Amino acid sequence: MNSSGSDSEAAVQLPLVRRFEAAGFRAWPAASVQYDGTWVVRLNAGHPAKRLNSVNPLDPGDVHDIPGRVERASRWFAAYGRALTFRLSPLSGQALTEYFDAMNWQTLSPSLVMRANLEDLPVDSAILQIPMKDIGRFINAAMEVHAISAELRPGLTEIISSINAEAGLFVLEDEGVPLATAVCVHDGDLAGLFEIATGPRERGKGYGRRVVLSALRWARLRGARQAWLQVEADNAPALHLYRSIGFQEIYSYHYRRPPGA
Repeated sequence: MNSSGSDSEAAVQLPLVRRFEAAGFRAWPAASVQYDGTWVVRLNAGHPAKRLNSVNPLDPGDVHDIPGRVERASRWFAAYGRALTFRLSPLSGQALTEYFDAMNWQTLSPSLVMRANLEDLPVDSAILQIPMKDIGRFINAAMEVHAISAELRPGLTEIISSINAEAGLFVLEDEGVPLATAVCVHDGDLAGLFEIATGPRERGKGYGRRVVLSALRWARLRGARQAWLQVEADNAPALHLYRSIGFQEIYSYHYRRPPGA
């Protein structure tokens, strides 16, 4: 499936896509959420991530007055100091893609949503790891592993603190030095994975696989039956890892921005 989806593929996938889009919004909450029809406008002043600062159309048929609604969204984004960004999934509809193409909007970050049945994954052999309770300590580890700028610390802290579902914070360490991190959000029968990363000097040693499987073992013990995640389509090492574990693509999405944004 391409980023907006063909009509036949989208018709089959829409209920599934809606479920995982809703799970993504719950698992990684934006500070501000507004609605323009079925367009969900997510904004966050404390963190620049596109998935937290984007317009997310959720109905292929809701494409009336596109220019006026785009202009309205641009004012909301300007108030937050963010570049106007649309996130197009199979729920967006072809009319939006055609509009952005005609306006020469740039395409950014093609990404995949992947899932796996937990009963099919090798989680029983994973390390039974207890998640961290100390958000500050997890943030320290994540910032080191991701090489995140210190100015993003408040924003990342706010995001994780705002997760309403049960969130497991996982850090793989060696003598107090963080090697890999992951956030696993347990939401009913779903386990969503976020902020998966391995330190630059530690990649290729299996640490990412270990922390992911430990997180998923934790989630399965709490009743999760399916795992899911989002990954940029050009991140070959991550795709290799997830596919080797047992994840498969279910749909794709990408971002659009005006020229020069």
